[in-house]
Amino acid sequence: MTGEPPASPSPLEAEVGTEAGAEAASTPVEPPVAEMPAQEPEAEASGDRASQLEAELTALRAEHDTVRSQYMRIAADFDNFRKRQQRDAEDLKVQLTCSTLGEILPVVDNFERARQQLNPESEEAQALHRSYQGLYKQLVDVLKQLGVSPMRVEGEAFDPTLHEAVLREPSDAHAEDVVMEELQRGYHLDGRVLRHAMVKVSMGPGLAGASAPETN
Repeated sequence: MTGEPPASPSPLEAEVGTEAGAEAASTPVEPPVAEMPAQEPEAEASGDRASQLEAELTALRAEHDTVRSQYMRIAADFDNFRKRQQRDAEDLKVQLTCSTLGEILPVVDNFERARQQLNPESEEAQALHRSYQGLYKQLVDVLKQLGVSPMRVEGEAFDPTLHEAVLREPSDAHAEDVVMEELQRGYHLDGRVLRHAMVKVSMGPGLAGASAPETN
């Protein structure tokens, strides 16, 4: 009915309500678990970056090896070019020297022929001969200073790299292919042949007077 006070709970209902409240109060409330952010995308991105850097490093190493190989090849080519230029310059110098000395050697030959043929008897002729010989000695000394040395060929085995056989004739005194006589002196220039010696070569024992010119 309206206006009547609410009924009081019975003793049993009050006891049940008290126990339910106590149970609810004794049960701990677990805090909400925070969700961890996803790690997989970041790990994949890091792995991709590492792979990219490794690929770039490999490419740089390959480029370095290529550039180094090119540098070594260019350095070797330049060194060979320098040596070739130096060798060519030395060869040209020798060729020019040989050409110049080749023009002088006939003058030396004339001096030697004059020395062998002249036999001055008068005092005036002897003085002229001494002056002539002095000039010859000066010329020979200059040739020595330039590295020119005469060959000594008589009695040596014939060597086509040193000698030019002009005559061959039988000889009882010389074995075959031995230089019997020097017809024109040969010369060396610092170990190289400046001019071959013209020689007469032995054919060994045979008929006397059977000399024959050498044919090429």
